[in-house]
Amino acid sequence: MARYASVYPLVTTRAVARAFTYEVPDEAEKGSVVEVLFGNARRRGVVTEVDVDLPQGVDAASIERVAETLPPALVDLALWIADYYGSTPARALALVAPFNAKRRGERREIGGAIAAEPAPTKLSDTQVAAHARIEELLDTGGGNVLLRGATGSGKTEVYIRACEASLARGRGAIVLVPEIALTPQALGRFRERFGDRVAVLHSGLSEAERRDERERIASGEAPVVLGARSAVFAPVPSLGVICVDEEHDASYKQESDPRYDARTVAAKRASLEGAVAVFGSATPRPESWQSLERLELGGRLAAPLPSVRIVDLRREKGYPLSAPLLAALGGVVESDGKAILLLNRRGLAPAVHCRACGTTRRCPNCDVALTLHGDEALHCHHCGRVEAMGDTCPTCGSAELARIGAGTQRLERELAKHVPELEVIRLDADVTDVRAPLERFAQTKRAVLVGTQMVAKGHHFEGVELAAVVDADTGLGLPDFRAEEKTFQLLTQLAGRSGRDAPGRVLVQTFQPDARAIVHAARHDVSGFLTEELERRRALGYPPFAHLVRIVVSGPDQADATRALEELKAGLGGHELLGPAPLLRLRGRSRAQLVAKTQHSRALASRAASLLAAAAPAMRRAGLTAVVDVDPQSL
Repeated sequence: MARYASVYPLVTTRAVARAFTYEVPDEAEKGSVVEVLFGNARRRGVVTEVDVDLPQGVDAASIERVAETLPPALVDLALWIADYYGSTPARALALVAPFNAKRRGERREIGGAIAAEPAPTKLSDTQVAAHARIEELLDTGGGNVLLRGATGSGKTEVYIRACEASLARGRGAIVLVPEIALTPQALGRFRERFGDRVAVLHSGLSEAERRDERERIASGEAPVVLGARSAVFAPVPSLGVICVDEEHDASYKQESDPRYDARTVAAKRASLEGAVAVFGSATPRPESWQSLERLELGGRLAAPLPSVRIVDLRREKGYPLSAPLLAALGGVVESDGKAILLLNRRGLAPAVHCRACGTTRRCPNCDVALTLHGDEALHCHHCGRVEAMGDTCPTCGSAELARIGAGTQRLERELAKHVPELEVIRLDADVTDVRAPLERFAQTKRAVLVGTQMVAKGHHFEGVELAAVVDADTGLGLPDFRAEEKTFQLLTQLAGRSGRDAPGRVLVQTFQPDARAIVHAARHDVSGFLTEELERRRALGYPPFAHLVRIVVSGPDQADATRALEELKAGLGGHELLGPAPLLRLRGRSRAQLVAKTQHSRALASRAASLLAAAAPAMRRAGLTAVVDVDPQSL
């Protein structure tokens, strides 16, 4: 007797956002990744339901073959993602069923781990209590907890013990870090304890490497998975624990459709599988602080938190290196120590300005200022456009060109000039191999690590006695309700890189020494900042007291993008809607956005997805594309 199943072909178009019925063999089940004939082409698809009735008048085709089988919980997770984030089931299912290239040769081990310190002989009382609560939840159906503790308070050891507890119960574990740059150090720590039972998943691997790691995970050979946000979809057969390290980090948000947030997805996956989701941070998000059960680790284990000195740049002549910062760097030289300097801008100068006519050199495709780099060319950090700097202004011909501000490359040059005794090592998005500068810094005395926010995230290096924020104001002026939160987190996280094994110092250079985020960060006052921030957000109706949903339409013409959003707005009644409002052009396309404040984000996103699916043919003819962004991390 013929057997039928619902299959979603993995196609990207919104116009085909439904399942199709195929005849399947006995071995097909929910979660089977199959090859099907769809239209005139062979496509991959995912079985979402088996033993369905054949629709009347339909002559069902047979699937070509079953390629692999996913855990059924991942199918449910993908369908939830499509609904919650206003995407399509096929796009969401492609996250859990990525293409696996055929094997050609032997399986290769993923390297790149940085050597780790040995396991502690005993846990602190707060670590013991946190671990006991996680074990209790593991044995009683799962749950979500916030693991809050200062940098150096032992959160990683709690993650490791939670993974051990999960493995002892015959279940697997996933550990997420916010960026690939953090993988080498975390991998060293977990391989020290779990050996080759640790698999790695992130976008920096080749297709073959990802295939090999997924095979090891699915077979149970590697029950512990470490990686960036996409690792939340690892095909662990029976999941017990998901640890989300640095849970405050916005890098967990995917910036292409489906625009999922790995933190929200981790909580949902834990719920589907009766697992425990552990969200860890020294500076939690207000959303997590408000809603999750807190497991407090308290202060540092090995040393007190470093003292923080605020340097008022209004009273200093030197920029980017003030006299107090140069003096502190001189102390690092004398003690053969190390320093970390954060400047959250790449290049030599963030902008080039003509003093004669007032023109700022901008990207014609993206309508943003071009950044001057060390190659003496102007770069667009959005589309990659490169222009020659030239000696004169292309608008008026004047030679009075001013370089505005400073970036990491200029800071690198200034340090080499003023503190030549220190080896300067740069880490930012222009560095192709992030592991090399980290290893160099770990092994070098008299070294200074210079970089963007990458240097503030989760690294633990011995001998770091100075951490400095070169310009704390770069994020405060952004038109984003999270600007103060992000600044506070960045300053506090960077302070945590200093003085882990010896007395440390922190310098914060700013033109706004009285700003709330800077004052609280200088006191290491996490709870005080979060209490004030939650009061502000409650008054303004921002998360966690409401959800935001952002819909962006882009196309060749600004008027068409705005008109499409006006039509969409008419079909989204019952919510507080702001806009449409024009955005800066990006990669040659005009953009506009509509922002909703709502208590019912899932319903709004689902409705928006339905309206966009219906409008897809007309939008395609007009050259328009749309993105639904639920819980956006920036506006």
